[in-house]
Amino acid sequence: PPGIDEKALLRKIDFRLLPVLCILYLLAFLDRVNISNAAVFGLKEELKLGGLEYNTCLTIFFVPYILFEIPSNILLKKLRPHVWLSICMFMFGLVTTLQGLVQNYSGILTTRFFLGLFEAGMFPGCFYLIAMWYKREEAQKRYSFFFSSTSLAGAFGGLLASAIGLMDGKGGYRGWRWVFILEGILTCIVSFFFYFIITDFPEEASFLTDAERKFVRDRLREDVGDSVQETKMTLKDVLSVFKDYKVFIGGFMYFGLIVPAYGYAYFAPTIVRQFGYSPIQTQLRSVPPWAASFTFAMIVAMISDRARHRFLFTLIPICVAISGFAILLTIHNNIDTQYAALFLAAMGAYSAMPVIVCWFNTNLGGHHRRAVGTAWQVGFGNIGGIIATYSFLSSDAPKFVKGYSIALAFICLSALSCVAYFFAVSWENKKRDQGVDKHSSATEEEKKMLGDLSPDYRYFL
Repeated sequence: PPGIDEKALLRKIDFRLLPVLCILYLLAFLDRVNISNAAVFGLKEELKLGGLEYNTCLTIFFVPYILFEIPSNILLKKLRPHVWLSICMFMFGLVTTLQGLVQNYSGILTTRFFLGLFEAGMFPGCFYLIAMWYKREEAQKRYSFFFSSTSLAGAFGGLLASAIGLMDGKGGYRGWRWVFILEGILTCIVSFFFYFIITDFPEEASFLTDAERKFVRDRLREDVGDSVQETKMTLKDVLSVFKDYKVFIGGFMYFGLIVPAYGYAYFAPTIVRQFGYSPIQTQLRSVPPWAASFTFAMIVAMISDRARHRFLFTLIPICVAISGFAILLTIHNNIDTQYAALFLAAMGAYSAMPVIVCWFNTNLGGHHRRAVGTAWQVGFGNIGGIIATYSFLSSDAPKFVKGYSIALAFICLSALSCVAYFFAVSWENKKRDQGVDKHSSATEEEKKMLGDLSPDYRYFL
């Protein structure tokens, strides 16, 4: 329409939506993985965690995290994003602070469980929200920028922990306690501001004019069909999403990469420590691989958007990750080569994951299929987090042969799933081009409700 500059409008949306969600997810990821920094500063010794107890503390986080992904996305739609996300944020910040005050194994287990519960909604909620604002060919660099807050959190966490570690003994608290207390308080404070700053879906965005809201809605309708936001979501709607076999392939694409990604996030400081560095040196040396993975992820995303293609941009980073883990598995006597391999492992895993999530997520049409499909992919994928937490056992140090082998096997599973998904969506597009799709006789009203199952819809490859 006259008077609306599409590029300027997109910049306005970017500015309101992305920095806020990035900070939100950066703090969520930081509060989740800072236990790996705390472990270097004496957490295991003070709480007397022996055997598999530390690994169980990592695992229990994933139980509520996996179970509450789909309910959380349904609540997000009901309560509006700015309300639901800021409540969750305050609660996981509070739990992180309490984690710094625990005195024994059962205390840390309890706080990790509640951390998983309150963080469940963050990732699928933010991805779902971004998907409701952008066309598919614009989405990848935004997704990767958002997703790469994990890389920034890894880098920032290492720097922050090395600084907080200097507070060891202050107020009678060991350094690891300060890591949790200070990072948790920071999250709580930010959550108050975010209640007023987080934006809702385009239909309700207060920072746009009526004409701009209509324009955003229309351009999205053109790209992925009607969002049918007004209709209530029933249990039948939720279950009907799972009649589509592609939804299951999407879960496995992500599941395969979660194992190496969390294996890296939780155990990189431990692996670097094996190279013989002091605790502070270890924290600082865990920063550069994260920074490199952020840069690589953004380059991959920009080329992928420019090419309007996803499939190859999942496979190329996956091959980089395979090379990194293969070097770590086979070379144990050259610290420089092993350290370089950590760069490849982080760059590959953390660049392929946002492409996989964006590809699958933006290929889902309509609010219902997207809300449920996104939460399913992330929820099912995070079962890989449980596998990752038991992959790197302290008894396997310093070679961690089992951990690296498990990571490699799961990366290959992800690669095969990406190939399967590529053939599935290509075949669906071909059937629709030939007019032999099972919904080809649907009326216009039915097509609206079908989302990406509509015969007019074409999947991104």
